[in-house]
Amino acid sequence: MMSKDKKDYLVRGIDKGGNFRFFGANSRNLVNEACMKHQTSPVASAALGRTLTANVMMGSMLKRDQDRVSIIIKGDGPIGGIITESNGKGEVKGYVYNPQIESHLNYLGKLDVGGAVGNANMTVVKDLGMKEPYSGQVPMLTGEIAEDLTYYFAVSEQTNSVVILGVLVDVDYSIKQAGGIIIQVLPDAKDEAIDALEEKLKDFGNLTDKLEKGQSIEYVIEKLLGEVEYMGQTPITFHCDCNKDRMERALISVGKKDLNEIAEQDGQAELVCPFCNDKYLFNKAELEDIIKSI
Repeated sequence: MMSKDKKDYLVRGIDKGGNFRFFGANSRNLVNEACMKHQTSPVASAALGRTLTANVMMGSMLKRDQDRVSIIIKGDGPIGGIITESNGKGEVKGYVYNPQIESHLNYLGKLDVGGAVGNANMTVVKDLGMKEPYSGQVPMLTGEIAEDLTYYFAVSEQTNSVVILGVLVDVDYSIKQAGGIIIQVLPDAKDEAIDALEEKLKDFGNLTDKLEKGQSIEYVIEKLLGEVEYMGQTPITFHCDCNKDRMERALISVGKKDLNEIAEQDGQAELVCPFCNDKYLFNKAELEDIIKSI
């Protein structure tokens, strides 16, 4: 099954044998938009792109559109940290703490995302509309994102999974390819099906190499799992839900005294959304109205 659709999308389904469920995403455009907004270096683009792609697939596991899942990575490497968030309708946003870090290659000749992340912890937070959000944290084993999410699923969700992520950065720093696949073992999976998948994964190579050859996410999934049943295709986008009202609430939290100082000394306030870099300007009159409302 080859797709000619150039838009970003996500597919999900199960194999015909009932051994695995899968999620696959073609995420080039949304990763490119995020990296353009944040002006990321190649290694920061790879780190952010992998995390965004994984997060949007995890969002598709949510039951309701308004449910949210976040991936929070904090480490001692030069990138500092990565924060992404998605919802149940295919929207994802995110940023890295230090977007313009110098890029290095690892021993495989690939961008050294693990070195950029350093020794780190990964926290997954699910806001499902309950009183308290669910949170699970694991130490990152490699910093390469995919392997660490495989470990997270095993430890925090007791689900044996395969996570494959890829971001290919072009010479002009644009995103040439980006995508991901998550395969999870179902409770009644047969041992021989698991063994067969493990054998195929040994010679899998890089996902972006396959995407560069024109193979679709569906084609790659079918090569790994054989005959499958698709349960839907969803458009996915980089989307930030920030707005001026939210920024106003952030200003109110600063407090009356500090806002008065800003209004008198600067005559305006500019707030920048960390997720999308959009800027919101409040002039002196607007600041005075906010101060009166407190």
